[in-house]
Amino acid sequence: MPMRKTLDFLLTDWLHAQDLTQRPRFAEHSAETFSAVLDTCEKIAAEKFAPFNRLSDTQEPQFDGERVHLPEPTRVAVQAYAESGMLAAAQDFEAGGMQLPCVIEMAANAFFSKASVAMGAYAMLTSGNAGLLMAHGTPLQREVFAKTEFSGRWFGTMCLSEPQAGSSLSDILTRATPDGEGFAADPLGARYRLRGNKMWISAGEHELSENIVHLVLAKIPDEQGRLTPGARGISLFIVPKHLVDTQAQLTGERNDVALAGLNHKLGFRGTSNCLLNFGEGKFTPGGQSGAIGYLVGQPGEGLKCMFHMMNEARIGVGLGAVMLGFAGYEASLDYARQRPQGRPMGVAGKDPSQPQRPIIEHADVKRMLLAQKSYVEGGLALALYCAHLIDEQHTGTPEAAQAAGQLLEVLIPVVKSWPSEWCVEANSLAIQVLGGYGYTRDFPVEQYWRDNRLNMIHEGTHGIQGLDLLGRKVVMNGGQALQALAGRMQATVARALEDESLAGLGRALAAALAEVGSATQKAWSTGEPEATLANATPYLQAFGHLVLAWLWLDVANSLGARSDDFAQGKRAAARYFFAYELPKIGAWLAVVARREPLCREMQADWF
Repeated sequence: MPMRKTLDFLLTDWLHAQDLTQRPRFAEHSAETFSAVLDTCEKIAAEKFAPFNRLSDTQEPQFDGERVHLPEPTRVAVQAYAESGMLAAAQDFEAGGMQLPCVIEMAANAFFSKASVAMGAYAMLTSGNAGLLMAHGTPLQREVFAKTEFSGRWFGTMCLSEPQAGSSLSDILTRATPDGEGFAADPLGARYRLRGNKMWISAGEHELSENIVHLVLAKIPDEQGRLTPGARGISLFIVPKHLVDTQAQLTGERNDVALAGLNHKLGFRGTSNCLLNFGEGKFTPGGQSGAIGYLVGQPGEGLKCMFHMMNEARIGVGLGAVMLGFAGYEASLDYARQRPQGRPMGVAGKDPSQPQRPIIEHADVKRMLLAQKSYVEGGLALALYCAHLIDEQHTGTPEAAQAAGQLLEVLIPVVKSWPSEWCVEANSLAIQVLGGYGYTRDFPVEQYWRDNRLNMIHEGTHGIQGLDLLGRKVVMNGGQALQALAGRMQATVARALEDESLAGLGRALAAALAEVGSATQKAWSTGEPEATLANATPYLQAFGHLVLAWLWLDVANSLGARSDDFAQGKRAAARYFFAYELPKIGAWLAVVARREPLCREMQADWF
């Protein structure tokens, strides 16, 4: 199928990921070990995840008042993932990890997102949770919580949002008060009692593992019991479902964390999604109410700790969206090759005695398949490129690390949002290719669309990513990050201009880059954030399309003189993106450049 061949090409021929083995951190690896990891994950995903993706959707989690029930294949699948060692893939050897580069870890996890993104979420959340604790936890917190999660004995969650505060974390009300006089003496960390409610908590309750380790954002009140307004007062706490000792053994006491109910979702149904009550008194650890939590880092540094893993989390969301798009693309491509319908145009095509031809021969079906190909393969290139920048940031020379950090500043909002929008569109086109069959549950493409629709919402909505990009990233430090990205694009253009077959695309990219730069300057020309940022989302869409056009041209450059079907397909997808997609940026940028006031001035009563 197209995905593995494309993945190998992007890693080896485009990004040259094998060169990372020349660095001390990855010196124990080789191109062969990287390939072996991909092979193993591809096999586990195909055997343990993919066959049960539909089951996880139709038999969504059920709460009987005491327990959350999941299909047995989900437990088998996540345990197979844990046994593969992938939970600690990027961690140090001393921590039981494999010291894999981020780009290889992301590529390997792509197979699970494609096979069953909902079943795979339990493991992905656990890995992120434990990785945060390895970075910000105390030595004992790392030993007891993080390493036990990496082993697969315990799983983890992130508890950020609240019913009244979704994306606005500064408005959270969950409070944490010191647990008695000796609260600071607990070896697991300063001990607090948490009381509050958390909403939209993926994997918040299940019985797939011995314990669930919640990472919870809460505020510590002052001596008068007041919560610090804004984000400054937010702290981070480890709140285990079952209390544990310093040897990572359960004490037998249940913490005061209770499931209030499950959210029933459009898609992504195989992952339990919960409203959790902390400190409601259903359980009374130590004879009193209040969920026991252990402080991570310093008071007031909760968001700082949480944002440590945000770049990789947002790359992961974007990659997950890509892989759902890829799954739909492959399904619709296979269907189009086999489904006979219609005949060629002209007189001969009206003869019913002539055989019908596969729908893949029709121009409009080719258009829909080309669109999907350009979205999903371009999105895969984007996610892998950003993961490779993470490796540069952590293991490159000081100059390379600084450059990678600058590029990540402007690309993180794009890698999260662009695949989340356009790979959902790919799923919609996959349904269209199948026609009426695509709208039924007899084929998987409708589930891919439903599962993928979540990615435009979580880890920061489109609107938030647009505000981040236009409001912060492109203007910070005098626009240095934007200039760094423009430099990479100009280098790609220069290379393309040396190839007659790509020179036209190179000139188009240069013009688009200039158009985005001009719109950015005009948007900020008055220095009024409210006027500028009213059109941040169209700016994000245009910027994302510019980035994808650049990556497609860079990929086309790397094909060299190859003329096989694989290379011709890549060139056709690049041409499609430049012919059908890149011209859209003009309309998006027009409202940005003139600071179109309509959406800002629209009155609520007018609706």
